[in-house]
Amino acid sequence: MHTFTHHTAPTQYIEANGIRFAYRRFGKSSGVPIVFNQHYTGTMDYWDPAVTDGFAETREVILFNNAGVSSSSGETPASFPEMGANAIAFIRALGLDQVDVLGISIGGFVAQEIALQGGDLVRKLILVGTGHRGNDMTASRSAEIFAGRYEPPEHLWLSVHFAPSEASQKAGIAFLQRKWRRQDRDPEVSAQTVAAQGAAIGKWIAPDENALAYLKSIRQPTLIVQGSNDAIIPTAHSVTLQQHLPNAQLVLYPDAGHGSIYQYPERFVAHAVQFLNEGPAGMARA
Repeated sequence: MHTFTHHTAPTQYIEANGIRFAYRRFGKSSGVPIVFNQHYTGTMDYWDPAVTDGFAETREVILFNNAGVSSSSGETPASFPEMGANAIAFIRALGLDQVDVLGISIGGFVAQEIALQGGDLVRKLILVGTGHRGNDMTASRSAEIFAGRYEPPEHLWLSVHFAPSEASQKAGIAFLQRKWRRQDRDPEVSAQTVAAQGAAIGKWIAPDENALAYLKSIRQPTLIVQGSNDAIIPTAHSVTLQQHLPNAQLVLYPDAGHGSIYQYPERFVAHAVQFLNEGPAGMARA
């Protein structure tokens, strides 16, 4: 039996919903697998091996590109409910009856949709650097950061994922150095994907006086993880998620940004594995 890692797991393909999904599986095959949902313009290669391999020590890890993203076929839909439906089709095509779901940034929007639409398919939920529908993005610096020029270009992610402090930026450089695969790399996302994800974000954050009502329907135990200084999705949104989800706990990492789990990978994996391994987390709020 092959023992694959983040850097060596081969890219596989499976058909569902008329889409040829690209995915990678690795880690311990027993127990409930965990499915990762990626951030804006990211691919499978954008995950941190310190995180994915950390999870793989105790459970199976499944990375995938959603419809139209990078090496997956089709077009990227312009709404997160559609992305969630496609993700559910992918999971069911793998023959899985139950999974844990992790999402970072807009992947957290997709993860919420998977939980809403998938019912018992989702056992537990981990939401990283994300927010709820109708969230006020006035304090976000995302437009400024993504419009900037960076040399080398991948240093964009130092501004996206990490706080401005010297310690956080140093952690960001270490993250960039360890994440890239040398073989079987994903192509970057298309202009269609960038536009569709942008349109989906616009719909998600549109003002809505009843925007928080849907959170009561996400009954799964949820771990919310955030940095204290998120420039993309303001940290306060994670607090709002914790207050309105029926069964949620919040971990806030110091001097960290949007990608706090990449600054504290070992600490995050320890927190997340404890959460995934424990029994029901008390009584859900009504």
